[in-house]
Amino acid sequence: MRKLACFVLAVALGGGLALGAEKGKITIWADDTRTPVFQAVGELYTLATGIPVEVVQISFGDIRGQFTTAAPAGAGPDIIIGAHDWVGELAASGLLAQIRLPAALAAQFDRVTLEAFTYGVLYGLPYAREGIALVYNKKLVPTPPKTWAELLAMARKLTDPTKPQYGFVVQNPDPYHSFPFLSAKGGYIFGVKDGKLNPCDVGLDSAGAIAGAKVLDALFEEGLLPAGLGWDTWTSLFAQGRIGMVITGPWAIGIARGGGIDVGVAPIPTIDGGVPKPFVGVQGVMVSAYSPNLALVEDFLFNFFATYSTMMALYKKDPRIPAFLPVYDAVKDDPILRGFAESIANGVPMPNIPQMSAVWGAWYDAMALIGDQTKEPAVALKEAADKIRATLQCK
Repeated sequence: MRKLACFVLAVALGGGLALGAEKGKITIWADDTRTPVFQAVGELYTLATGIPVEVVQISFGDIRGQFTTAAPAGAGPDIIIGAHDWVGELAASGLLAQIRLPAALAAQFDRVTLEAFTYGVLYGLPYAREGIALVYNKKLVPTPPKTWAELLAMARKLTDPTKPQYGFVVQNPDPYHSFPFLSAKGGYIFGVKDGKLNPCDVGLDSAGAIAGAKVLDALFEEGLLPAGLGWDTWTSLFAQGRIGMVITGPWAIGIARGGGIDVGVAPIPTIDGGVPKPFVGVQGVMVSAYSPNLALVEDFLFNFFATYSTMMALYKKDPRIPAFLPVYDAVKDDPILRGFAESIANGVPMPNIPQMSAVWGAWYDAMALIGDQTKEPAVALKEAADKIRATLQCK
């Protein structure tokens, strides 16, 4: 008689830890959106193998913290879902097991998404990718610009701060949204040495980063872009039809459509011939180094998770750009999804090393100084980079 799947839907209460792994049973920690998919896949796995699968529902924002505490104590799961920028911290702490992905299966995943889960070796299997692009109001901008010169011409024609109406905006000061400007000119956050990110090669004050920041600085100087433009302000203006173009992600599409805006999505225009490289964020699954079921987990991931049916189910529950290429090929005709996919195809994974935590604050402060015209880009970025080097004790 076949064993029935053992599904336990548990939420940690009162600060306690969620249920952990047991030998001979696969335990998965997932959020509320993806739990139903893993339940269904787990049931199929149990029917095929007799191995029970336990799915524990935990808030996405709590998974990493609980896993960090529970795994070394033997109370963690076999598999967690999570973001690729968790990998550096978790792998450096010895919490993740390497995933030895067969070459034939690796070829079915978007290359950048696998790179995102690589920290020396591969530590995760991706299912979705996301990033920012040029989102535009089709009424104001019937055809999106392909070059920065074209964008500027459109922005100057549409911008009237007295209304207020803006031809182009980008949230600021905001490092994440400013990175395409810096990267278009060759700027970077951390350099690469021997195939790995080098935290002491800080590129925030590189010539390319400074040149890119000057492009953004020129928008403030000309009055085309107001400084200190936060999320609440620009999303409200966009939903009112007062913004022609904005650099943002798929999370803003629903807001625009809620205001009746017919939106399009396109890659961020080239800047003086340079291609902007937005950060790519990737979500996927990771395996605990403390799992007593590594052989079972490998079988589950390679033969039941990394399949068309599972990846399509994950896409339908949360329509982000699929990392699994056969599913992407099936849904790529959606114009919104295609626009974001084309944009992030130029992108780079957000750095996944622990040292990235030292970057955000200093970088934010630099962009604020540039936005309010307090300091020139070269000065602001040099100060930020020096602060980061000091924090990381780079000589």
